[in-house]
Amino acid sequence: MPAKISRLILYYFSGTGNARNVAGWFAQEAQSRGIPVEVTDIAAIDRKHIGPFPEGAMIGFVSPTHGFNYPPVSMYFIFRFPRSRGNRVFLMNTRAGLKLSKWFVPGLSGLALWLAAIVLLLKGYSIAGLRSIDLPSNWISFHPGVKENVVESIYGHCKQITRTFASKILDGKKVYTAFRDIIQDILISPVSIGYFFMGRFLLAKTFYANENCDKCDICIDNCPIKAILTVDKRPFWSYRCESCMKCMNNCPKRAIDTAHGYITGVMILINMVILVLFWKWVATFITIPQHGWVQVLVTFARWGMTFISLVVFYRLYHYLLRVPLIRELFYYTSLTRLRAWRRYKPSKKMISQLP
Repeated sequence: MPAKISRLILYYFSGTGNARNVAGWFAQEAQSRGIPVEVTDIAAIDRKHIGPFPEGAMIGFVSPTHGFNYPPVSMYFIFRFPRSRGNRVFLMNTRAGLKLSKWFVPGLSGLALWLAAIVLLLKGYSIAGLRSIDLPSNWISFHPGVKENVVESIYGHCKQITRTFASKILDGKKVYTAFRDIIQDILISPVSIGYFFMGRFLLAKTFYANENCDKCDICIDNCPIKAILTVDKRPFWSYRCESCMKCMNNCPKRAIDTAHGYITGVMILINMVILVLFWKWVATFITIPQHGWVQVLVTFARWGMTFISLVVFYRLYHYLLRVPLIRELFYYTSLTRLRAWRRYKPSKKMISQLP
C-alpha cells in the first residue's frame, strides 16, 4: 500500500500561463482531499538553495516545452535539486496542442520529460508519473495565436485530463502516460539537442521592439528570467532569452515583433557566404578529412561560428534600428506585425487560483 502523502510541493515555470494553470488544477485536486499544498514559481526563487523535504512529501514539476525540451531554467533547477529522502515525484509538460474540427491533436515532447526523469532517478527519487498536457501553442513567432473559442475548448479538455491525472497520482497510483509517445520522442531527440545548443539562441536574436514601443518597460520588468535589457534606450533580448513568449503576448501596445526577414537574411549570409568563405580559407592551409571525428569537430565549429555571428549581427541590427529606412525594411518583413497575426492569451474562464 502506498505511503500517505503528507504534503504536495509543486514547482512550475511558465511564460504565458499554460504551465501555471496546470499546476493550479493539480493543486486544486490535492486541496479537495485536504492535502497541504505548496506551489512555487521557480523563476521567483533562489534556485540554488532548495529543500530538504520532509518524508512523505510528493514533489511535482510542471514546465512548458521549448524546442522539444524543458527550457534551460527548468532543467538547471532540476540539476541542482537535492538528493531524495525517500520522496516520490511526478513530471508534467505543457506542449503545443491543436484542435481540428472536433479532434484534439497532441503536440510533441521530445526530451522534455525523459531527461528530467533520468536526472531525478539518479538523485534517488521514485518517479510516480509522467504526463504531457496539450494546451494551445503560444509560439507567436511561428504562427498566429489560437482563436479564443478554440483556446476555451482546449483548456476545458486539458483541465479534466489534469484533474484525472492528479487524482490517480494522489491515490498512490503510478501513471506513465508519456510512454505512449516514446517512439516519436526518440525520433525527434536530435532536434531537441540542436535546439538546446543553437535554436534557442537563434530565437532570442529575432525579437525587437517596433515603432509602437513607448518604453514602458513592462517586458523588461516581467521577464521571468530577466533576459531583456535596455540597450540604446530600447529593449534588447539577450542570449539568455528562453523564448517563453510572455513579452510578445502580453505587450499592451503590440510593440514586440519577430524579425522574420532579418533572421532569414542573416542565416543565408552566414551559411552561404561567411562559413563558405571561412572554410575555403582554412582549406588553403590544411586538408580537412570528410569523415570521422574531425567532421564532428567541424560541426561544432560551424555551430560556434553561427552563434558568434548571430550575436554580432543582432547587435548591429539593433543599432541600425536607429536608421528610419532600415527600420522600415525590418518592420515590413515581419509577419507578426500583421493585424491578423493574433497574440496568444490563455483562457480567462479557466485560469486556476494558486494556493
